[in-house]
Amino acid sequence: MKTKSWIVSITVMAGLFAAEAQAHVGVHGVGLAAGMMHPFSGLDHLLAMIAVGAWAAQQGGRARWAVPLAFVAMMVAGGAWGGLGNWLPGIESGIAASVLVLGLLIAFSARLPLAAGMALAGAFALFHGYAHGAEMPAIANAWLYALGFVLSTALLHAAGLGAGLAIKAGLMRLGGAGLAFAGMWMLAGF
Repeated sequence: MKTKSWIVSITVMAGLFAAEAQAHVGVHGVGLAAGMMHPFSGLDHLLAMIAVGAWAAQQGGRARWAVPLAFVAMMVAGGAWGGLGNWLPGIESGIAASVLVLGLLIAFSARLPLAAGMALAGAFALFHGYAHGAEMPAIANAWLYALGFVLSTALLHAAGLGAGLAIKAGLMRLGGAGLAFAGMWMLAGF
């Protein structure tokens, strides 16, 4: 029962404080610590990464590991692209859209073929990774920074996966609706 209350509270807070997602505040330091903190620095990253794990849990089977793994792999590619100073259009919109779409997928318990689910997660991961790489402190050790955001992302995916396995379907769908609401809020620029 405590888990259900916690998830509902997080969902409500996501909707109320979605505007904070646009400001990645509080990232300090260099290297591993800075990389580990970045996924926690914006509600948009935090919600999307937990949602990836939760949606993978709903998918079941090989998707439980393949969808989060696809996300992490493409996030690294996006991080490298951003860290090298390259341009990628629509970063904040892509990140907000990831929260919206993943929320809808969870809310409707949508099942996609494994390859399609991996591709979708990977496409969204490019935006998240780019943001991580582009916001890497100039003096950071890129390898340690990347390792940090990979570890934190994997941890958030695991938290979402655990929640997805532990929470009843109805409450999970409600949480997905909350995520979708937060994503719409972010896309609207609030």
